[in-house]
Amino acid sequence: MFIQVIQGKVSDVDGLRRCMDRWTEELQPGAVGYLGTTWGLCDDGTCIALARFESADAARRNSERPEQSAWWAETERCFDGPVTFMDCSEVTQWMGGGSDQAGFVQIMEGHTRDAGRMRELETQASDRLHEVRPEILGGTLATYGSDGFVEAVYFSSEAEARAHEKMEIPDDLRSLFEEENQLMREVTYFDLHEPMLVSPRR
Repeated sequence: MFIQVIQGKVSDVDGLRRCMDRWTEELQPGAVGYLGTTWGLCDDGTCIALARFESADAARRNSERPEQSAWWAETERCFDGPVTFMDCSEVTQWMGGGSDQAGFVQIMEGHTRDAGRMRELETQASDRLHEVRPEILGGTLATYGSDGFVEAVYFSSEAEARAHEKMEIPDDLRSLFEEENQLMREVTYFDLHEPMLVSPRR
């Protein structure tokens, strides 16, 4: 799997929603290798989108379509200032990956000194995490550049996520979480209170 992360401050929310809806209706059928998108708006007006493809080649072919270029020229005008793109070629899904049933998605963006170990810890924690935090539906961990990472965690609802944050964590999970935290730095959190979850149309 390949994930492209798109991020920027939005100046025209309604316009952006129209553009995203039009992409789903008109452009998605021709996007070969497209697996889905998670996107939404944060409280500070930041839009962040995670577009999933089967491979980097599939994402590149989509970007090269003339209709995609025309769509992006229109969509870009909905942003205030530059829009950043991060291409993540190493993607790990844990607990089955994301879920279109999620009512809340939290995205973490930062740097890590050992992406491989982060993936191992996510895999090790998955089974026990589902027992302790049933409101977590799954997640993805994607890496870019030499040390960048973007992790998306899908929750059944924000209320349940906040309530379970206060729970005591069992010792076996705590040790894994503590090690993972030590691997991360300069982490920024993006809360999607109303996530838009798009899957390929069949």
